[in-house]
Amino acid sequence: MPRLRFRISMSLDGFVAGPQQGLQHPLGIGGERLHDWAFETLAFRRHLGLEGGIVNESSAIIEEQLGGVGASLMGRHMFGGPPGSWNVEDPWNGWWGDNPPFHHPVFVLTHHARPPLALHGGTTFYFVTDGLSAAVERAKAAAGGLDVLVGGGAKTAQQCLSTGRVDCMDINLAPILLGDGERLFDGVGSQMHGLQLTRTVTTSKVVHLRFERAQGPGAGA
Repeated sequence: MPRLRFRISMSLDGFVAGPQQGLQHPLGIGGERLHDWAFETLAFRRHLGLEGGIVNESSAIIEEQLGGVGASLMGRHMFGGPPGSWNVEDPWNGWWGDNPPFHHPVFVLTHHARPPLALHGGTTFYFVTDGLSAAVERAKAAAGGLDVLVGGGAKTAQQCLSTGRVDCMDINLAPILLGDGERLFDGVGSQMHGLQLTRTVTTSKVVHLRFERAQGPGAGA
């Protein structure tokens, strides 16, 4: 059974994006600092189709977080583009160019219907207008027995967390303060929805926290 996994970088004050997200600032003002630790690694740069990078304590963590995935799920905000209906004459095709780094089906939650968008490298974006449950079911069916990775943004992650759908959550805690922006855990309540801390890996630039769904008698109590 495919698991629903979630990974994200978060600041010490709980933000996963900076303020004023938009076409000029996809991650919000200052939000790119959340990912400085990852962009210097060979593993993450290779995932994005970039050259260079180093191997360090986070390299194996990145490979694990990105491996074993057969489909992705994201919100309209993460896919990007101007709000509202899609522009047919000048369509927004994502932040990632003609060859996105996913290389598998990606299901985008949106209120506005659009035909599937097939790009190079095996990535096809499917635009789902009938809600989170339908998107999760379609992603798991398309994953070929592998896991589904929730790519974000925060609101999509909040929906998955608050409804108890997440089986594995990786928080990459960056030692920075953003002061404002989009918080990950707003609106998800005061309990972990069945997730338990199972691993902590501390490096000089980031702390990797893994939470997994409890198994067996009493799980999620």
